[in-house]
Amino acid sequence: MTYRRFSVSRSQKSPLLAFVLSALDAAGCRTLHCSDPAEAPFRISFETPDGERLGIIAYAFFANSRPTRNRPADEHRFQVKYGPKTGELHDLWQDPFGLYTTLFFGINPERGFFVAADPLLHSPTRFFISIEFKEQHVSAILDHGWYAWERQKRSTDGLEEPVEVMIGGVPENFLRYVRFERAAKGLDTGHRTLLADKMAELNRLPTPPANAQAQTPIEAPGIHQLATEFQLTENEILDLIESAPRLKMAVRGWVAEAHLVRQLAELPAITECTAIEEDGRPDVRVSLSGSRPIFIECKNVLRRPYADGTYRLDFQRTRAAKSDPCSRYYAVDEFDVVAACLHPQTEHWDFCYALTRELDPHDRCAGRLSNRAKVDTRWSADIVPVLERALS
Repeated sequence: MTYRRFSVSRSQKSPLLAFVLSALDAAGCRTLHCSDPAEAPFRISFETPDGERLGIIAYAFFANSRPTRNRPADEHRFQVKYGPKTGELHDLWQDPFGLYTTLFFGINPERGFFVAADPLLHSPTRFFISIEFKEQHVSAILDHGWYAWERQKRSTDGLEEPVEVMIGGVPENFLRYVRFERAAKGLDTGHRTLLADKMAELNRLPTPPANAQAQTPIEAPGIHQLATEFQLTENEILDLIESAPRLKMAVRGWVAEAHLVRQLAELPAITECTAIEEDGRPDVRVSLSGSRPIFIECKNVLRRPYADGTYRLDFQRTRAAKSDPCSRYYAVDEFDVVAACLHPQTEHWDFCYALTRELDPHDRCAGRLSNRAKVDTRWSADIVPVLERALS
């Protein structure tokens, strides 16, 4: 396997590996292979209780709450560090064949929990960085066994980075975390949070009686309604999402664009509707009664609304050009209209629309749009008046 390996202290890293192996053992898994704890990241292959063979590449770090000068007293963190502090960027390896699932997380062995971040969002990363969270998150993890929340921080240039969802769990849910990360690979933040929330609902299910049939799902909200309808277990549903590309796309941004194009093409006033399959371009081009082309950008709302209940868009790119930190934010003239897909909130493929020129400007980057887009009264569920204003 071609991923980069780092020499680490066996005595220091052994407790992390022991946590993972113990968690898998408690879930009834049988370890088939485990790399030496003196080598990072850990590579582990194992067999689940139902005979499935899985593999993980685990970028695992210690999580702690040691008091630090000028930092909040309730702060926890895990420090991402392999090798010397050189400022070099390191890719978090992803298996091109899909046999191994990449994990990126911190472990607190003393209190018995793990906290995970999105490995794709953090790749490439520098070794050394610190990923912070709060005591309130730890309490929720320990109380519920599985907990998800949103995190946003500023980069070294002082600009806000994209919102990410953090996942926390206890050892009993580590196998669930592996399956979650396998199914969630490549999801936008809104849908990654939606999947995490559905799995949190699974954690609240009652324990089935000992004489219950192993494959009989339990009636419960959310994803378990699918289990009842399809007569599949939780693991079988996640495996199906992973193995069927079309189904996996149903929880990705691409399908939002497909629904948008389908809905717009059905409107009599729209005489042309075309999906644009080019990187760096808007998502859709339309014409209104033979007008000039109008360009539309499609974005999913985030799972967590603002305090007043209005929906949020994390309205920025994941990456910025090194020479221009403001390039992570959209320019006012890149497209005419923004379509906000509400699926992460409503679980229906509904949209609201707003004129780009009416959205808030960025407070530090001239000519760019604010990343904190609020789906408020400037947005409309009827796109035709919005397109008409775009032409005026």
